[in-house]
Amino acid sequence: MKTLLILGAGTGGTMVATKMAHLLDLQEWRIIIVDRDESHYYQPGFLFIPFGIYSPSDVVKPKRNFLPPQVEVFFSDIEIIEPDQNRVQLRYEKKVINYDYLVIATGSHIHPEETPGLMDGAWRKNIFDFYTVEGAIALSRFLKFWKGGRMVLNITEMPIKCPVAPLEFIFLADWFFHERSMRDDVEIVFTTPLAGAFTKPRASGILGNLLEEKGILLESDFNIMEVDTTNQAIRSYDEREIDYDLLVTIPTNMGAEVIDRSDMGDELNFIPTDKHTLQSPKWENVWIIGDAGNTPTSKAGSVAHFMLDVLVDNMLRHMEGLEPLPKFDGHANCFIVSGFEKGILIDFNYDVEPLPGKYPLPGFGPFSLLKESAVNHWGKMMFRWIYWNMMLKGEDMPFESQMSMAGKWA
Repeated sequence: MKTLLILGAGTGGTMVATKMAHLLDLQEWRIIIVDRDESHYYQPGFLFIPFGIYSPSDVVKPKRNFLPPQVEVFFSDIEIIEPDQNRVQLRYEKKVINYDYLVIATGSHIHPEETPGLMDGAWRKNIFDFYTVEGAIALSRFLKFWKGGRMVLNITEMPIKCPVAPLEFIFLADWFFHERSMRDDVEIVFTTPLAGAFTKPRASGILGNLLEEKGILLESDFNIMEVDTTNQAIRSYDEREIDYDLLVTIPTNMGAEVIDRSDMGDELNFIPTDKHTLQSPKWENVWIIGDAGNTPTSKAGSVAHFMLDVLVDNMLRHMEGLEPLPKFDGHANCFIVSGFEKGILIDFNYDVEPLPGKYPLPGFGPFSLLKESAVNHWGKMMFRWIYWNMMLKGEDMPFESQMSMAGKWA
């Protein structure tokens, strides 16, 4: 019997397990999935927790609820991946799993210790993250009693999970402080290593204008060198200094530590991946989905969803002795909650930046691209239900893996 081994039971790994359980002959194939954590997190929901829009129960469910019964599940840390020997060693009872095909979906994780001073005594006192459920809850408690001052949001370095999430946080904070009649008591500063508000020029201009309209200061090209918790300031390598009363940080994002132990990744533990086939260039029976790879696209759940069919089709082709097809185009789309029950939607890929238009039906929508609307806001809020009830369960969704130019205004 052959073995398909999946490392990681987050968004990407769960979708692969569900899809392959329906496509493989389970008389011939054994499907195994390994993850260290029994809880599945709806990560886009983390940024709503600090503002009381979601509670932790809205974003956490048992992983077993979404894994097919035909799939064997091990909850364990992974000691090492040995792709030259086609095996993985688990810490759990020192178990060794041999595989014929390997899918790596180990995601990315924050590393605040990478920034000097970030954790020197003020961590989760007046310095918070919201990329973990624990950080989001701690920030929620802080904001309930905060009287105002200067709030600085800092992106330490790229790439990060969901590049629009820091913007959404800033927009939600502006709305939150308005609702509490304390916006005049809060100065909001957004600092980023990027040259503008976002990675793509046209969207960056529109989002930058929106920041300006909301009275939010954008400090671009800010590459943080250190955090001075004594004087409550962050400093950049070009010697700029920004004081804060509240610092919200997006720490360095890195791939799983097991990728480093296994000598499979780059300096940030992201695995070199063919950006069009999603196959490892070094090991032809190793495939990468979601945040674990170094594909130059957004590290977001929507991207893992668009990767899914390409990865599955290419694995099945490879099993039949055929060459994988270079069909993944870097497709990403993201709702950006902009506050006051409005939102923006962007849709783009490796070659085409976000453009205005209508999505997913050309000329009809109902969602507007690169434009604020109430429908976009409710699309974002509705997506949590779609995620739990359709996306993870492998249900068909009306979105193609490849980006379409239909409905876009070039």
